[in-house]
Amino acid sequence: MHDASLAKEALAELPADVGDSPLFNADLAPVPTARRNWTTYNFAALWISMAHCIPTYTLAGGLMAKGMNWWQALFTVGLGNLIVLVPILLNAHPGTAYGISFPVLARASFGTTGANIPAILRALVACGWFGINAFVGGEALKTFVVTFVPGFATLGGGATIAGLSLSSAITFLAFWAMNIFILYRGMNAIRVFENWAAPIVLVLAALLLGWVCLRAGGVGPLLTRPSQFASVGDFWPVFIPSLTAMIGFWSTLSLNIPDFTRFGRGQREQMVGQALGLPTTMIAFSAMAIVITSASAAVLPAVPLDQLWNPDVVLGFMTSSTPPLGHDAPLIAGAGVRAIVAVIAVFGIVIATLSVNIAANVVSPAQDFANLSPRHISFQTGGLITGLLGIVCMPWKLLADPATYLGGWLGGVGGLLGPVAGIMIADYWIVRRKRLDVADLFRPHGQYTGTNPVALVALAAGVLPNLPGFLAGIHAIGPVSGFFADVYPYAWFSGFFLALVVYALGMKLKGPLPQSTNDSSMN
Repeated sequence: MHDASLAKEALAELPADVGDSPLFNADLAPVPTARRNWTTYNFAALWISMAHCIPTYTLAGGLMAKGMNWWQALFTVGLGNLIVLVPILLNAHPGTAYGISFPVLARASFGTTGANIPAILRALVACGWFGINAFVGGEALKTFVVTFVPGFATLGGGATIAGLSLSSAITFLAFWAMNIFILYRGMNAIRVFENWAAPIVLVLAALLLGWVCLRAGGVGPLLTRPSQFASVGDFWPVFIPSLTAMIGFWSTLSLNIPDFTRFGRGQREQMVGQALGLPTTMIAFSAMAIVITSASAAVLPAVPLDQLWNPDVVLGFMTSSTPPLGHDAPLIAGAGVRAIVAVIAVFGIVIATLSVNIAANVVSPAQDFANLSPRHISFQTGGLITGLLGIVCMPWKLLADPATYLGGWLGGVGGLLGPVAGIMIADYWIVRRKRLDVADLFRPHGQYTGTNPVALVALAAGVLPNLPGFLAGIHAIGPVSGFFADVYPYAWFSGFFLALVVYALGMKLKGPLPQSTNDSSMN
């Protein structure tokens, strides 16, 4: 938002002393009422463009690799997204009502200083996701370059940088730079980008679906493959941790959704837009991924199924001049046609990955890092910090182990961030009954000053039972058993509800709240 005129308009709606506060800057300032112009389409487009990404594409594949059939996988994806939509909408409300971002909203429950704890937790998770998506986008760029310059794939021989080939390192950094460039254009540029990215990605995915099904003469073998679970008792131990992982996929957005809804024209616009955009797109895109992979298995029977869940592999065979095993000619005839297909395909993957990465993994941590020192860290600087940490996390190593990715990373995200969502929802809806003093959220000595110990106790109550399971999931410690093994598959649920109940009860015992002097909310 980094715009002096916007900050001036925001200050016109607040007491004069707020502008001099060390907790205030132009990026964290409440969005002025006149500037809240996002419509239902804007919010739907935001989710459509974010959901049409490679990690979404591979989700159903990971579930089917665990033994589910196609409809069980889609049911798990759909239910997980319907569940996570609830905390998303609950935390979205104060963003639209008061025009405030996630780290500013967190000051109400955690305190002006304590808010840095959930903000940094959210930011560090986003840095990991930023790195994952930057790597995926970089590999798509590499496929594109290799189509025209085959020798690029072996650039540097066997030389590697932190386990990454030289060619992959170059395209990873190139895609990384694209993200940072768009970020530096500001929030309005991000909104415009998301608006036109959504339909483009959908059309290109539909074209790939049509081509591969036509080439296969049908939908392929996966839709008739039976489930490997003979009973509900067999299915349940796989279903629950998988459902938790699906919730964990967007649990980050259940916290920082105010970063977007603060630009909303009204509550109806943001609620309808998000309800239309998130669950429907996740189910539809996962279904497309299943059919594309299934048809690809018929077209490329010699390629292992776990590789076909990666669209980069399928596109690589499509655009290659070398016939795949079992074929006497390339999948697409003519060098010119292959070049056109390569350009269109990579354009689609790059747009899809950029749209989710910027919206889901850059906007929030940029705000979160700015919240650490509002007078010294701007939105753009916070985004740059996010990008640098995304490199440091070495995402290619994380993605090398699907078990760590689904069970460790996604499950752990839900376990760590579920309690934060529970605390924020309890504070806004139960404790404060939707009444906030916006000016005091920016005052170092107002009613939200310092750190709220009740929030820290509630956070610990939600996180600690799931911590051993998380550490085991990422192989930081050996396997756990007993209570910790039993509770971890329910990490998001247990963490969310434990923290919500502990916070609500703790705040009741703490005593009555100060009277708000400025609670002029919208809708």
